[in-house]
Amino acid sequence: MYQTLKEEAWEANMEIPRLNLAIYTFGNVSAFDPDKGVFAIKPSGVPYNKLSADSMVLVDLEGKVVEGRLNPSSDTETHRVLYREFSGILGITHTHSPYASGWAQARMAVPVYGTTHADHSPETIPCTLLMSAEAVNNNYELETGNLIVSTFRKQEKDPANMPMVLVSGHGPFTWGKSAAQSVYHAAVLEEVCKMAMFTQMLDPKVQPLPEHLIRKHWERKHGPNAYYGQK
Repeated sequence: MYQTLKEEAWEANMEIPRLNLAIYTFGNVSAFDPDKGVFAIKPSGVPYNKLSADSMVLVDLEGKVVEGRLNPSSDTETHRVLYREFSGILGITHTHSPYASGWAQARMAVPVYGTTHADHSPETIPCTLLMSAEAVNNNYELETGNLIVSTFRKQEKDPANMPMVLVSGHGPFTWGKSAAQSVYHAAVLEEVCKMAMFTQMLDPKVQPLPEHLIRKHWERKHGPNAYYGQK
């Protein structure tokens, strides 16, 4: 019944080590089926080379394990919150990739310094506030999801146009219209964070890219008259 969803999640998880986005067990991807109301996610603490489609765990939006013999990822509650609160997303990736995690640990949002960033979002990549002790003691992973959602609401960001976030002191979460696209966004985020770090090292007083360049690069790929790529 869920084999296609499990295979999608497994294939996306296998992209994490291929793209050098995490080592050992430092990350997870999930794939969501909104019609069935369930998502397939990596099992907790299992190395990537030990994974198979059948080792993926199926979880519903209430947090109940629907199918699977292993414990789901420890980040499952974060994924569940994001699927419930951000309509239209069908895949989520969480890694501890070094450049993105570096910005998260520095508790810094990533300004739009160049066109690579602007091609994928016209806005600063947000970084949440540090989680409070009360939230950590409540339900850490669930509160991580709540923190991401509240950050987007306070900053009036659209998760469709900004498919990525840095969780302060922790690391990146990305999402998309499929599990594969969420991994793609994780790779893009890592590269953008790497470029931004080098930019700030070269010029600590650097300013964000002018708005007209940001708009041009965003709209040529995503605007009503987009012309990037093949029709």
